[in-house]
Amino acid sequence: MKTYYLALDLKEDLVLIAEYEKWHANVWPEIKRSIIDSGITCMEIYRTGNRLFMVIEAGEEFDFKQKAIADRENSKVMEWEQLMWNYQQPLPWSKDGEKWMLMEQIFELNANDFDLTTA
Repeated sequence: MKTYYLALDLKEDLVLIAEYEKWHANVWPEIKRSIIDSGITCMEIYRTGNRLFMVIEAGEEFDFKQKAIADRENSKVMEWEQLMWNYQQPLPWSKDGEKWMLMEQIFELNANDFDLTTA
């Protein structure tokens, strides 16, 4: 099992943000099926202000490129993505056409590995 962390911004508009959250309270079944079929076993999205943070847990077979190909071939996923783009905006450093950006881990603390006698 592998965990991925991604970020994306919403348009800074409280009405649009509320609409986006309403859509995610009732995600279309076809979208859920496409996520599961790609090898993702758990997906969570968090929000602070207009910044979104996504956590994905997936099996070793999961591949972002394969997911993107499958998404482009699925008309319902494309319809959902077009709808969501009404609410989303790219991060300032993303390339043209990029939405969710994979985050890089810069710190980790595991209490089990910490030697309290040297602290």
